[in-house]
Amino acid sequence: MDAAPLYHDVADGPPDGRAFWLRADDGVRFRAAHWPGGARGTVLIIPGRTEYVEKYGPTAADMVAAGYHAVTLDNRGQGLADRPLKDRMVGHVAHFADYQRDLRALLPFVRTLPQPLFMIAHSMGGTIGLRALVERFPVARAAFSAPMWGIRMHPAVAPFAPGIAMAARALGQSHRYAPGTGPSTYVTSAPAAGNTLTTHEPTWDWMRRQAEAHPDLTLGGPSFHWLHAALTECRWLARQPAPQVPTVTLLGSGERIVNPDAIRRRMTGWEQGRLVILPGAEHEVLMEAPRLRAEAVRAVLDHFAAA
Repeated sequence: MDAAPLYHDVADGPPDGRAFWLRADDGVRFRAAHWPGGARGTVLIIPGRTEYVEKYGPTAADMVAAGYHAVTLDNRGQGLADRPLKDRMVGHVAHFADYQRDLRALLPFVRTLPQPLFMIAHSMGGTIGLRALVERFPVARAAFSAPMWGIRMHPAVAPFAPGIAMAARALGQSHRYAPGTGPSTYVTSAPAAGNTLTTHEPTWDWMRRQAEAHPDLTLGGPSFHWLHAALTECRWLARQPAPQVPTVTLLGSGERIVNPDAIRRRMTGWEQGRLVILPGAEHEVLMEAPRLRAEAVRAVLDHFAAA
């Protein structure tokens, strides 16, 4: 595996982490990162939309401190992974199932590390992670953080969103930004006050510093096609039975990005699943104020320790 950049100056992860390049079976190159740990197993972290491996340095540090190896990746189309469009700031994927190609390419490496394998999947990563469980990816236990099992939209817009996305495809405009979005990345264009990610301003500033120091990691809004693919995937996942994998799902009471009702519906029918509500938390429950973040990390580690 060829070495890839890992921006230690902004990752705040364990100092012995390394990154490397992998290729999926369709030729897409993506970046993975590994932080060595103890013998308790390996935690695979699947990031959300717009995210990248450095954003999970602190989470990797928590896993390593608890005796696990930590592995994460840049999902295709973001971070330092190959991007499919001329405008590299557009979040785009042909089919949501293509994200599974990246996980399958990463699996041979993960299998060389201590087992069992655990999963943490955040936001869009929760969509990817749930399909992986449905398709029997070899995970002993999973933890979801604000999973995107439904996209939160204004009630007046939601019924028309699939039709708008399909019309854009029919008109050959599916590569363009979805309405209300553009090339700027959220953490550098939005103010800290009232942001939808975290209530903790120092963490917000840390995310902003990452984006400003390494703009090659950043991503803008999604394409019409991404929106269509995401809505299609969420509908497909909603029809699947709950996987037979013990699961804990973390959700902030202040969630404003994904659809909390879709999360509650899924977890109500998950026999081996538990939903943990974090009062006052926003979308990034693993990047929240210290008290909230500690509660989220503890819920994850207790869940893994019960394997």
